[in-house]
Amino acid sequence: MIVLPSCLSSKVEEYEQKEAAEIQKYLDNNPTLNFDLKTSGLYYLDIVTGNGLPASVHDTAYIFYTVTFLDGTKLDSNVGTKDTLIFPIGEGIMISGFDEGITYMIEGGKAKFLVPSKLAYGSTGNYYGTIPAYTPLLFDVNLVRVKESLKIK
Repeated sequence: MIVLPSCLSSKVEEYEQKEAAEIQKYLDNNPTLNFDLKTSGLYYLDIVTGNGLPASVHDTAYIFYTVTFLDGTKLDSNVGTKDTLIFPIGEGIMISGFDEGITYMIEGGKAKFLVPSKLAYGSTGNYYGTIPAYTPLLFDVNLVRVKESLKIK
């Protein structure tokens, strides 16, 4: 059991409340975006439903993406390049909220993921020091291709 000093515990609660308010403000300011709140805390929205293979854990995803802060500031993107991001789904290479969001998609689909910090970079922040602690992220994702993993039958 971990015991936190009350001052540290109250600071964590303060940061978590601030993040929750930031997410709620984004949702309130974008009422046409009808996100589905998943049990994990991920907000998922299908923009275009694909018509290919569904993405599953251990399959390889080929995607174009843009990630921004909730204020619209762009953090990273491969849109406009020829280079898709290629990675095995659900194997810990990507942040957990991103991996989860991909599993709701179908090849050829486009979606938005609003990823709270607990499913991203958490209480420490990261990504070369550009993402502060307790920072939610917004992803626009185009799942170009799904390569099925070899499955044992």
